[in-house]
Amino acid sequence: QIRNLEQNPSELKSTMKLAVLAATISVAAAFAPAAKQATSTSLKANELEIGVTAPLGVFDPFNQLTLFPEKFERRRAVERKHGRIAMVAVVGMLVHNAGIEFPGYLSPSLGVKFSDIPDGFGGIFAVPTLGLIQILLAIGFMEGAVWNASDYSGDYGTGYLGKTLEGEELKTKLDLELNQGRAAMMGIFGALIQEGIQGQTLAEHIADGGKILIPGII
Repeated sequence: QIRNLEQNPSELKSTMKLAVLAATISVAAAFAPAAKQATSTSLKANELEIGVTAPLGVFDPFNQLTLFPEKFERRRAVERKHGRIAMVAVVGMLVHNAGIEFPGYLSPSLGVKFSDIPDGFGGIFAVPTLGLIQILLAIGFMEGAVWNASDYSGDYGTGYLGKTLEGEELKTKLDLELNQGRAAMMGIFGALIQEGIQGQTLAEHIADGGKILIPGII
């Protein structure tokens, strides 16, 4: 169902917060560890089955599995990681567009509050240079020392809500994670393109009478 929201601030906030809640639940359900691998690069058979669901089945339009089977493991690891990042990005976008901000200062020395950072990708230009450097260093540390990029398993020891999954339950959760990650990559990409074309964030688009589609919710 698609609902055309009126230019009503309280209704807009309620709608955005509902979207945040739905997306947060979805991401929480999607984060699951992959089957544990030691260091190596040996391809596990079940990796070829993960994400193979109706209606697409094995989606390989460029025949990469046949042409470059040795590259599959790394590409799957990259797809999984990018999907996880995209899910977090979608939730972050919805949170900011709902007007939910950290309290206090992003940079006390420069007098920049978290609430001063605008929504959308334009916000990155409002972050002080040293703040951007800190973000890049933190990413480098996580990739190099904590969740090593050379570990293709996707299992970083975080567990699934404290549970150890096996068999069909594990397969179901891994399918869910991979497919929702794919949807999130398309979603955040689409949101950035829409913002670039229209010059409006999601909240501004809705406030101007635009439409938003969240299946089963709005």
